[in-house]
Amino acid sequence: MRHTIIASILLLAAAFSANALDTKTRVFDSGFKSLRACVEGGYYAPPVIELGGNDRIRIEFDELSSDLRYLRYSVLHCNADWTPSQLVDSDYVNGFNEAEVTDYSFSSATFAPYVHYGISLPNENMQLLLSGNYLLRVYEEYEPEKPLLQVRFSIVENQVDIATELTSRTDIDYNQQHQQLNITVDTKDYYVQNLYNDLKVVVTQNSRTDNEVLVTNPMRVSSNKAFFEHNRQLIFPAGNEFRRFEMTTTNYIGMGIDHYEYHAPYHHAVLQLDEPRAFASYSYDRTQYGRFTIRESNAFDSNTEADYMVTHFTLEMPELTNGDIYVDGEFTQHNFNANNQMHYNPETRSYELDLQLKQGAYNYQYLWIPDGSEKAQTGKIEGDFYQTVNEYQIKVYNRRMGERYDRLVGYSIIYSGE
Repeated sequence: MRHTIIASILLLAAAFSANALDTKTRVFDSGFKSLRACVEGGYYAPPVIELGGNDRIRIEFDELSSDLRYLRYSVLHCNADWTPSQLVDSDYVNGFNEAEVTDYSFSSATFAPYVHYGISLPNENMQLLLSGNYLLRVYEEYEPEKPLLQVRFSIVENQVDIATELTSRTDIDYNQQHQQLNITVDTKDYYVQNLYNDLKVVVTQNSRTDNEVLVTNPMRVSSNKAFFEHNRQLIFPAGNEFRRFEMTTTNYIGMGIDHYEYHAPYHHAVLQLDEPRAFASYSYDRTQYGRFTIRESNAFDSNTEADYMVTHFTLEMPELTNGDIYVDGEFTQHNFNANNQMHYNPETRSYELDLQLKQGAYNYQYLWIPDGSEKAQTGKIEGDFYQTVNEYQIKVYNRRMGERYDRLVGYSIIYSGE
């Protein structure tokens, strides 16, 4: 048994090495759905917990299947930029860096049969020893070199204080299309040898990774404080409030739903026709910054009683050239690929996309990516309005002399307009 475990770990190490450049949250097997990571007990809390604290990371996903798969998982420690760190497993995991997924349950009375899986970390089989970024990969028991899905989370030491100012009076424009962050990192209780060179600050808007920025040099330093001010990297397009829909029951039409249909073997949810908002007036709407919640109105346990529906997105607008349109949200892992790319239908003069989604409440938006770019734009379709309420996650990293990894020493969340 011991030799089998060691062999699996060696295979996994080879798999990590072969896929070292791909550390984004993503699903590799199309049979797996509804992947999400959060703080256990708080589905809207980003997956960041304190080292040695009482909170745990919760990761959940489904496989559309009637049969149980024997799944295992391992974690990889990553640097501030999500490249794999130089650590070995024993540096950051107490014991073997592999465990079995034992938390699972079968769907009940659904048209689409599935198995619901869950992982909570840390647990009795896996204790994480260091702060920083982690990538968890799930794979079949005897195929660790073929990950089925992977998901990011972070562990913070909370050694520094972070003060932020978020303003629409930016170095680009004044109360128009952008929002700018000024960040002060106070290290009075944590020794940093060189404040100009030894801090890395990462800012993420609404959990997107395509426009995430990493800043390494403060504008100025005073005493124990590093000031990241008037930095063009910290100016973000303001975007717009996320669109929303709810398909929690087929007994009545929920928010954003036009109508339901049934075509064996699945129910279909046809969303209301969407239009571009770039030239409309800004309208406030309280959203969850791109996240989704699984819910079936009459279910005792929505994790296993919510059904999967073929969900039809339609964006009515002229065809755009020199770029592509994607449906974006937590349910697409904020990735841009063939799974969430919209296709233009000349007969309806609309962009269309069908996705199989689990019943619940969803935030989404339409993003445009110009040819040759990896960064999506909100302004083309959704518009950029300085009043938009966005969630900004701020992470501060430090690598001490002689260490082989980036410590996550500070973490904060700020919301624009608040």
